[in-house]
Amino acid sequence: MPFAEFDLGKNLVVSADLDSDLVRFLAELAERRGITAAAFTAIGALKCAKLGFYDQEKREYQKITIGSPCEMASCIGNISTKNGKPFVHVHAVLANKDGNTKAGHLLEGVIFVAEIHLRELKGSRLERKHNETTNLSLWDMK
Repeated sequence: MPFAEFDLGKNLVVSADLDSDLVRFLAELAERRGITAAAFTAIGALKCAKLGFYDQEKREYQKITIGSPCEMASCIGNISTKNGKPFVHVHAVLANKDGNTKAGHLLEGVIFVAEIHLRELKGSRLERKHNETTNLSLWDMK
């Protein structure tokens, strides 16, 4: 069982920019602050979003488009590096005005309001590499 051990670094509490994409916002924040490994949570609302469900047989994402406002009932993820740049991995549960939810890998999300708690992880470099078996970019912790 490969693993890496980290110490906690900076704790950032951030209000994200209106109309920005949540995934891109987090990647740019990590790059500006020199963060190469982190875990985060977020709450708030998105104007629209695109989720992904990974089809394990086809080895590709099936896209789920949400074209209306939604609440982030849950939003968690991590930041590592891929090809030397911050790579943001986000999963979200999004609720519509009736409380019905859709969930999956957040590919895009246009921010209405988002409050983020990001916890930097200090230690080994956490790099993603292509995995032939899954066709995903996974942590390389050899």
